[in-house]
Amino acid sequence: MFTGIVEELGTIAAIEDQASPNGDRAIRLTVAAGTVLEDAALGDSIAVNGCCLTVAALGEGTWTADVMQETLDKTSLYGARPGDRVNLERAVTPQTRLGGHIVQGHVDGVGEILRRTPSEHWEVVEVSLPAHLSRYLVDKGSITVDGVSLTVVEAGRTAFTVSLIPETLARTTLGVRRVGERVNLEADILAKHVEKLLEARS
Repeated sequence: MFTGIVEELGTIAAIEDQASPNGDRAIRLTVAAGTVLEDAALGDSIAVNGCCLTVAALGEGTWTADVMQETLDKTSLYGARPGDRVNLERAVTPQTRLGGHIVQGHVDGVGEILRRTPSEHWEVVEVSLPAHLSRYLVDKGSITVDGVSLTVVEAGRTAFTVSLIPETLARTTLGVRRVGERVNLEADILAKHVEKLLEARS
């Protein structure tokens, strides 16, 4: 479990293709980092652009995770390249402040940056929304974009907007994401649970 508060920007150091004979694709992803390695151990969870990955190996200033076909199919990690910057967050502990919202690190879909509108004190970013996620978004509700906990400004049926403050622009990849680039989206888990409970009652 995570909070959507990015701890640091890491850099993809290497990608090793591990395609299997049956055609399934997998990769070993190595990320250069600092903060998230301070207490990292094998088996720990670290979110990479909002996608929960398991530490499979530790190196000098790097950590490595295995990324399966399912993850590549459903996240923006498909197409990632060495040198790309990524948002990193360690799993929460019982003592962690919940500064964002409850984030699982289970990507629900991939959106696309549609528009960026800068202003003096913030920047409004519009992101496309897969149809199956629109029912979980409400104005002033929570959404995770590339692992960043954000407040929805306006929730539409095919897109939504968020306002990015200077701190978010400076400390996460959302500050440099260009129009047309893909981002991982995770809807609020509370909304999904409420939906399930209401379905059971009806």
